[in-house]
Amino acid sequence: MAVTLYVVATPLGNLDDLSPRAAATLARVTVVAAEDTRHTKVLLAHVGSRAELLSFHAHSSDAALGRILHLLGSGKDVALVTDAGTPTVSDPGAALVAAARERDVPVVTVPGPTAVAAALAVSGLPADRYLFLGFLPRKGGERRRLLETVAQSAWTTVLFEAPNRVAELLADLVAACGGERRAAVARELTKVFEETRVGTLAVLAGYYAEAVVRGEVTVIVAGTGRVAPEERPPDPAERARRLLAQGMTRKDVAEQLAEETGITRNRAYRLVNEL
Repeated sequence: MAVTLYVVATPLGNLDDLSPRAAATLARVTVVAAEDTRHTKVLLAHVGSRAELLSFHAHSSDAALGRILHLLGSGKDVALVTDAGTPTVSDPGAALVAAARERDVPVVTVPGPTAVAAALAVSGLPADRYLFLGFLPRKGGERRRLLETVAQSAWTTVLFEAPNRVAELLADLVAACGGERRAAVARELTKVFEETRVGTLAVLAGYYAEAVVRGEVTVIVAGTGRVAPEERPPDPAERARRLLAQGMTRKDVAEQLAEETGITRNRAYRLVNEL
């Protein structure tokens, strides 16, 4: 195979979850681009890899991206990894993958662990369809908008959160969704102190308001189960009759009709004059 960028999923915590293919890939490539080189150094030692380690994370400069692209261009295979799970899923790497594809560098996935699927699997909440929102902004209008998205979603929603902000997130979810919405909080998945708590948002918010939280956290929130009906535009003729009945002039009715229904002004004028 030509020089390749491998996107390699790594264990969430338990090293035994590293697939044989992932281990072989990390042992074979020349370079590994890692979110945290100190963390990944342990993993490479585990698989006997002597690959060069480069730092590549969410705050890396364009120069770091350029260096990896230069290595690919010079014929060196590169593996992209994150600290835990699958790269680019709420983790850095999408810019590198996109840039490699623009240069016709083959990009190959080496699939494996992901906290999204793992948490859904043990939550007991519906997972046939789900919405993944990752980390919410810490404050502001965008946070409020996304909380409302969770509240209105017919599907289960998956969120990531830092351990020190779990209580705040759950309190905000109670305010947005109501305390009776079912949810789950999964932390330290695949690790020694793995824990998944399931209950209503009110119960979970009460527990985590007092509990000390450590480790990676995934929050799963049940959907409403109701798909919002698709809004149909008003029937132009019926709407025109109602506006005329309110005493509006035909000119004003035609203009409002065009604005509300999306039909052209000429068509709106013809329709109104035919009534």
